[in-house]
Amino acid sequence: MESTESSYVSSPEAARKRSPPPPQSPSSENAEKPTYIRFLSSNAAAGSVIGKGGSTITEFQSKSGARIQLSRNHEFFPGTSDRIIMVSGTIDEVLKAKELILAKLLNELNIEDNDDVDPRTKVRLIVPNSSCGSIIGKGGATIKSFIEDSQAGIKISPQDNNFYGLNDRLVTLTGTLDEQMRAIDLILSKLCEEPHYSQAMHAPFSYAATYNSMSYAPNGSGEKFQNHKEDRSNSVTIGVSDEHIGLVLGRAGRNVMEISQVSGARIKISDRGDFMSGTTDRKVTITGSQRAIRQAESMIMQKVAYATERVMD
Repeated sequence: MESTESSYVSSPEAARKRSPPPPQSPSSENAEKPTYIRFLSSNAAAGSVIGKGGSTITEFQSKSGARIQLSRNHEFFPGTSDRIIMVSGTIDEVLKAKELILAKLLNELNIEDNDDVDPRTKVRLIVPNSSCGSIIGKGGATIKSFIEDSQAGIKISPQDNNFYGLNDRLVTLTGTLDEQMRAIDLILSKLCEEPHYSQAMHAPFSYAATYNSMSYAPNGSGEKFQNHKEDRSNSVTIGVSDEHIGLVLGRAGRNVMEISQVSGARIKISDRGDFMSGTTDRKVTITGSQRAIRQAESMIMQKVAYATERVMD
């Protein structure tokens, strides 16, 4: 069970009863200061953000004035099957770009409104562990006020020790587009006051170097293999959403056996209910050479991406 410091969730029922107040303007000191926000995106959603020939991302950058960067095709946030999108600029530029991206993805989900109630979706922000305390506040006061103000559900994942060198946590926002944007505004304005947060803007964008060359012991600590034979054997754990794990397994395990045979990697899927910390993603552990791991990961993601694209069509 998560401690009260690491998890706060608002009531969706209470959230629907009130309309969000207008966002407060950031202090003039922080308004022009360069900042950024990072969040997770499925491969299919990342494709929508980029657009044909990069047309959509170019348009969003032009409209907002912000810079939008994405991790490469198969560079995922550790423990997930999601790519990373980073938006940088002034607070106003970042918020404008983020709203354009979320509105685009919401539109493509093609959700039909029922009884004029806006659809409630989730967005997962990536926040350095060292900055999470400022969002939580003393005794949880700050995050509770953000929940009250934005009417969005806000949940901060506990520190995940499964990945050596991972110093980030996920902040999940649940709500309508307006509620999510209000919560992002409040969180980003608070993070701008944190010197540690702005320093992290220049940290490596990809997590690949952090864990691809490491193997993870059961206690979560990273270890380099010592002898030459084992030097070629690495282990990487990724997350695949519970609803898509059947596509990876296949009927009677045929898909996972085929992926294992073609790539040469060993693949182990966690039991039902055994999720990556702070998510509802099942653990998929891939063991083998770097090349085998990359091929197996690519084949797994292709199966998941195909299903996601079919849902969005």
